Amino acid sequence: MQDVTNTLISDELLESAYTYEEFNELIQKLYDEDRTTNEDNRPNMLDYTKMYMQRSNRWDRRGKLTKELKQKLKEINRDMVWLVINEGWCGDGAQTLPFINKMAEETDKIDLRVILRDQNLDVMDRFLTNGARSVPKLIAIEKSSGKVLGTWGPRPFEANELYWKGKNDPDTPNKTAVENLHLWYAKDRGKSIQQEFLKLLDEWGEAVQ
Repeated sequence: MQDVTNTLISDELLESAYTYEEFNELIQKLYDEDRTTNEDNRPNMLDYTKMYMQRSNRWDRRGKLTKELKQKLKEINRDMVWLVINEGWCGDGAQTLPFINKMAEETDKIDLRVILRDQNLDVMDRFLTNGARSVPKLIAIEKSSGKVLGTWGPRPFEANELYWKGKNDPDTPNKTAVENLHLWYAKDRGKSIQQEFLKLLDEWGEAVQ
């Protein structure tokens, strides 16, 4: 790789990163040992981990890609790695990573890999969201050059607007803001993230024009 991020996103890092299946297996294994992916093993974090697995498994089974997005993915002519920074208790990750995985499964041009945020803070800190270590964060990398084509995350735009509206409202408890966010995900059924990736695929120059 020749890109400026080479010192952080090396071939070695990508090769050691988890596949989607390996990442899910890791979450389950650690949970069975009363542990989380970042070793914050408090009861509430274990509860978040359990919810992660439930939500992720639901979208693995029920999530569907649109015909338009499937066609766009089939037109990709650039080999890429989609590197996702995540943790196994992240509510947004549970709602979106299954759809990202379904996109990667539609084409052999995308190699999806996952790394843990708290074990890779040097990488995370190069891809902050408004100064915060928000996850999930997807980094699209061209395989041949190591060039970072763009990023996505931590959540769809509409979900982000809803979440921060609640967070910034002094009359809305944080628990309510989070519950409203996950109700939005349930109703949206992955439509918004797919619409955003239709545009991103063109912006990143992956699709045949």
